[in-house]
Amino acid sequence: MSKRILLVHPEFPTTYWSFDHALPFVGKKASLPPLGLMTVAAMLPPAYEVRLVDLNVTALSPADVSWADLVFLSAMIVQKESFDEVTALCRQLGKPVVAGGPYPISMYGQIQGVDHFVLDEAELTLPRFLEDLEKGRPGRVYRDERKPDLSGTPVPRFDLIDVAAYDSMPLQYSRGCPYNCEFCDIIEMFGHVQRTKNPLQFLRELDAVWATGFRGGVFIVDDNFIGNRRKTRELLRAVSGWQKEHGHPFPLSTEASIDLAQDEELLDLMVEAGFVMVFVGIETPDEATLAFTQKTQNLKAGILASVLKIQARGIEVTGGFIVGFDTDAPDIYQRQIDFIQEAGIPIAMVGLLNAVPKTQLYKRLQGEGRLLADTTGNNTHTLRLNFVPRRPEAEVVEGYKRVLATLYSPANYFRRCATLLERLPRRSRSGRPVSWSGIKALLRSLVQQTFSPYGWHYLRLLAGAALHRPALFPDAVAYAIKGHHLFVITEEILKADAFSRRLGDTRQSFQPQVAAALDAGEAVAVASLERRILRLLEQAQREYQRFGREAQVAVQEVLGEFAAACAAWVRSLRLARVRVRAG
Repeated sequence: MSKRILLVHPEFPTTYWSFDHALPFVGKKASLPPLGLMTVAAMLPPAYEVRLVDLNVTALSPADVSWADLVFLSAMIVQKESFDEVTALCRQLGKPVVAGGPYPISMYGQIQGVDHFVLDEAELTLPRFLEDLEKGRPGRVYRDERKPDLSGTPVPRFDLIDVAAYDSMPLQYSRGCPYNCEFCDIIEMFGHVQRTKNPLQFLRELDAVWATGFRGGVFIVDDNFIGNRRKTRELLRAVSGWQKEHGHPFPLSTEASIDLAQDEELLDLMVEAGFVMVFVGIETPDEATLAFTQKTQNLKAGILASVLKIQARGIEVTGGFIVGFDTDAPDIYQRQIDFIQEAGIPIAMVGLLNAVPKTQLYKRLQGEGRLLADTTGNNTHTLRLNFVPRRPEAEVVEGYKRVLATLYSPANYFRRCATLLERLPRRSRSGRPVSWSGIKALLRSLVQQTFSPYGWHYLRLLAGAALHRPALFPDAVAYAIKGHHLFVITEEILKADAFSRRLGDTRQSFQPQVAAALDAGEAVAVASLERRILRLLEQAQREYQRFGREAQVAVQEVLGEFAAACAAWVRSLRLARVRVRAG
């Protein structure tokens, strides 16, 4: 039986990870396409007609939904708002929704508007759903906690997307991680035993990307690419041969644990295969915290020395960092800043600790009665914790803001970029000729960033690279463009927080003024105060409109409370004026 399936990828909010403010420089609309949905599409029966709409690239129209027999959604927690908007449209048009992915897996009991949940790993649960669908009696929830062999996972359907809209292409080699970090939900979803595709299978996926005509970065989305080192070595040898045969079209990047630095052979193989970046969960330079959170892999050797060793091979280290751990000392904020600056990590993704459902941290905090709410999935814009911390929350939030403001001041950011460029080998890391798209990105960057408030730091970075590391000049341009995004996001987070605090202070200061005006009962004073309140509300609403979408989400609750307070004050003041006139 033929079906028409619409796959929908909800919109990501603008965050540090999205690089929304950098993408226009390179003429792209989104960083990565939805690999999970493209893989699910490849698992559907050949007779099914399939379309994919990525809301990060294009809008979803009622006509798109009306075309479909079923709408498939996959999302992370941070995509919740867009997810809910899509399900609402589907309900309005009477189209059944099938949902899977990290957000539904973690919170399906709380999600409204979904008809069928196909959870856990699709290799096991999707066939059961499709079988029941063909029989006309699909169930509501499909779960299977077994961990499937990935040898049967099909090549993703890259034909369903416009590859020109994306900055990079994603591929997956493995699932699972051998480590046991308390705050991580990956091990809860995919287990401790790393399961891999075989090298030929992975090469077929590289062939599929190659066949689209895409030439650019490929991000291997594994949560720990080196979880099974023996198999990873086999893969890397195969990928090296493929890259040589095809002229090294794809600079590669991935995520891995810091103990990569202790494996010389593995580092050599990654360089030979074309890896230029690895994301590492560093979290904190504090060893007591690493031990407490069971991040034991970060204790095997000095973290700073490990970062420098990876950089010396020509692989950039980007890092994940967290503040808000129970064991954090008062000086942790400055220690984070000092470590990141010394390590020369330009892209340092620092977030407030959040307890994610299913994690050991979530269960521990729940047992201790310290859990307050579910996470929003965005631990950068939402400047609050979803649990009761050991240190005062205000101290943690203020320390976190200081880390962001310091790291993403242009002077400090460009200093880290220069440090990294000095450590990388002088040779070009991509091996690819300069492209016309790269030249256009440089011209856009020069026009916009030269005359920006940080123009001097920007030009000094480019000049230094041109003079001392000419082969790495494209890397310097890329760092500068990413820096623009990071500066904008940081400024917006801090402005939104200041906005929220200012509204709170204004509410506190005006409450006694309103009470005093009402007691005095003087018509002129009452009318003057009413006008001031209305002007303040109008100014606050105008300022809110200038924020980006994610900052608006962060402050809309405070603005709503302020607007409600203003409305109540104005009603009281107007009634007072009526009474004065009547008396």
